[in-house]
Amino acid sequence: MTYAKTSAFTEEQQQLARVAKALAHPARVAIIQLLASKTTCISGDIAAELPLSRTTVSQHLQELKALDLIRGEIDGLTVCYCLNTELLRRVHQQFTAFFLEASATPACSPSDACC
Repeated sequence: MTYAKTSAFTEEQQQLARVAKALAHPARVAIIQLLASKTTCISGDIAAELPLSRTTVSQHLQELKALDLIRGEIDGLTVCYCLNTELLRRVHQQFTAFFLEASATPACSPSDACC
């Protein structure tokens, strides 16, 4: 049996990987974009905006909620979802720093020995 050696990586590396994995599905990207365009949103309204069933949308919402990228508040028989903008800003800063660091060195060219 193999074990994930996540403890060998920094908490920031682990968080970036978790967020990247969550955003790797276009439905979750669409949900984030939809919530960004509104102040709050009800689960049924989200399903009406996407070409997916309510059950599928609910599963994607749960994935995003598990990472605290979105928050849900029960309001009677519905759940109102909104973005966790504080966390999104922090993740944005982390991804920006990651891409700046990764792109700081010149790119390989086809004539380089490594390519």
